[in-house]
Amino acid sequence: MVYTIVVHLYAKEDTESIDKLKAKLVEASEVYSKDHETLSWFVMQDVGDKRKFCIVERYLHESSQKYHLENPYWKTFDPYVIPLLDQPMDLRRLNELE
Repeated sequence: MVYTIVVHLYAKEDTESIDKLKAKLVEASEVYSKDHETLSWFVMQDVGDKRKFCIVERYLHESSQKYHLENPYWKTFDPYVIPLLDQPMDLRRLNELE
C-alpha cells in the first residue's frame, strides 16, 4: 500500500498571492521530497485557472507522514500559505493499491 494525500488550494485573486503561493509550493516540493519514506511530493497548477493548485503527497506508509510533520519546514508552511488562499485547503487521504 502507498499512502497518498491530495490537497487542493485556491489562491486569492491578486497576482502577488498567486505568484507567492506558486513559489512556496515549488520550494516545499524541493524540501519535502527529501523526507524519509516520502515517495513523491508533486505540485501542479491548473492550466485554465491559475488560482488552482494541487499537491499530491505519496508516502511509503501512513505512518511515514510523521517525518513530514517533524520537518522544521512544516512550521513555516501553513502560516505563509493560509493568508494567500481564498478558500480553506481541501485535503483528502487515500490508500493506494500498488
